[in-house]
Amino acid sequence: MQVESIRAFVPSKNYEESQSFYQAMGFKMGKASEDLSIFESGNCTFFLQRFYSEEFANNLMLQLAVKNIQEAFELISSIKGYNIKFEPIKNEPWGKVVYLWGPSGELWHITEFNS
Repeated sequence: MQVESIRAFVPSKNYEESQSFYQAMGFKMGKASEDLSIFESGNCTFFLQRFYSEEFANNLMLQLAVKNIQEAFELISSIKGYNIKFEPIKNEPWGKVVYLWGPSGELWHITEFNS
């Protein structure tokens, strides 16, 4: 088996708010169907679905690897008007990370790995 990609399906408590938030994060949005959007940045993609389960959303974790954690943190810090929370950059033995909880409670590990 030769794998080409893997894509997560992210739930949304408020579909339109989540769509807007991910666009503010710099992702390009495409419409897959009435209840499903696809978001893309570089070679990375994920689906946003018009579906919400609190238990699922609060247990969903995704990792987004970036080249510059400071740039990512500045972007996250500048986004206003969404029900999100985040923590400052944290140093780990393997790199740096910002924990970001999206509008539906999904947890993103935004990571810059050590070179």
